[in-house]
Amino acid sequence: MPNLVYVLIAALVGLAAGVLIGRVLLKQAFGRQEEEARERAQSIVKEAEMTAENIKRDRVLEAKEKYLKLKTEFEEEMNRKKNILITNENKLKQREQQISQMLEQNKRREGELNTQKDTLTQQTETTAKKREEAERMLASQVAQLEKIANLTAEDARNQLVDALKNEAQSLASSYVKSIVEEAKLTATKEAKKVVIETIQRTATEHAIENCVSIFNIESDDVKGKIIGREGRNIRALEAATGVEIIVDDTPEAIVISGFDPVRREIARLSLHRLVTDGRIHPARIEEIVAKTRKNIEDEIVEIGERTVIDLGIHGLHPELIKLVGRMRFRSSYGQNLLQHSREVAKLCATMAAELGLNAKLAKRAGLLHDIGKVWPEEPELPHAVLGAELAKKYKENPEVCNAIGAHHDEMEMTTMISPIVQVCDAISGSRPGARREMMESYIKRLKDLEELAVSFQGVTKCYAIQAGRELRVMVDAENVTDEKASTLSFDISQKIEKDMQYPGQIKVTVIREMRAVSYAK
Repeated sequence: MPNLVYVLIAALVGLAAGVLIGRVLLKQAFGRQEEEARERAQSIVKEAEMTAENIKRDRVLEAKEKYLKLKTEFEEEMNRKKNILITNENKLKQREQQISQMLEQNKRREGELNTQKDTLTQQTETTAKKREEAERMLASQVAQLEKIANLTAEDARNQLVDALKNEAQSLASSYVKSIVEEAKLTATKEAKKVVIETIQRTATEHAIENCVSIFNIESDDVKGKIIGREGRNIRALEAATGVEIIVDDTPEAIVISGFDPVRREIARLSLHRLVTDGRIHPARIEEIVAKTRKNIEDEIVEIGERTVIDLGIHGLHPELIKLVGRMRFRSSYGQNLLQHSREVAKLCATMAAELGLNAKLAKRAGLLHDIGKVWPEEPELPHAVLGAELAKKYKENPEVCNAIGAHHDEMEMTTMISPIVQVCDAISGSRPGARREMMESYIKRLKDLEELAVSFQGVTKCYAIQAGRELRVMVDAENVTDEKASTLSFDISQKIEKDMQYPGQIKVTVIREMRAVSYAK
């Protein structure tokens, strides 16, 4: 038992000693770690201070560099402005010197003019004295002559004038009588000779405008693409061009019908581009028609330039050249207006040469005599008077202006070229096969039909198709409702019945199309 106690006591003493030793060892370990942490913290602080110092130094250097750069730019800008001011100051000094020199020159000139004025005044006084002296001498001589002849100067003058007048009248009347008799014998013969030689020397083209164009296709499969699903493509094409597209059983051909040659040409070229491209849908159709219309405008200018070059006419105003090109797409009584004008120009030049007149001026007047017909607007003036005003506006020769305005006797003829243009216009229009009388009235009826429909409110476009048997009216969808479209169709038909004369019946179709457009961005 005592041994057990001693053992327990020894164990407790060993345990206590171990605890004390462990505490001492832990305290020493913690002390070393604390010192290491303190040293590490001090090194981190030193590194941070050095980094901050470096950053500070870099920022200061950057600030100095930016300051120096701004200072340099400011100095350069100031130097530039200073140089500009110095240059302007030098220019002002030079201008001031020039003005001073001009003032001195003006003063010298003023002095010279005053001297010349004094000299002229003296000469005028001397001349007046001499004139008075000469008049006195003349009066004395006249008085002496009257005393010798027993007749005053006025009576002698009257007797001499009466004698010369009687003699001149007798000679003139006999001369005029002989000229009139000779002219009666030879005038008709010479006129026929000039006209026949003019016609024989001028080649004419026997071509008549039609109201349809044929568009040839490679296969009938293309017809289905042109028509489109439920006919949307062909409707879009007709709405954009204003013509009627006839797709029937005719093999490998599509008929384009319309009275306006420009519309037919736009439709034909648009169809060619669409078929070549292969993409045929309403949006593409509108895009192609717009591009084709722009190309036609450029072609009109090119046609006008080529025409004046072919005829050897120079110095024509660009607007007149454009009007000449527009003649290619206009017909008069079934006769192409450009071919007619070219023909009249050649006839005028030939006839003027036969009569010994200015052939170039006559050719110029012949080409321009119908430009009033192709003016884009529709004034109430006759086309001859309008053409004369246009020629006068663009600085043409007065003889040309008078010939244009007088070729239908709507102005007085004041030059020899005017009757030549009138005669040549009649020759070109009256030759066999030149014109068809019904074409002009037919086209006028179609134009009147379109203008009547456009006069209604809300109508944006209008096209007469099927030889005037159908009128297609495009309206603004935002301003015209479906109910109003029906009423508008009825009102237009009633107006046509009341104001126009036409064969058969006319179908009025009002088309209202609503489009919703949005963009994906």
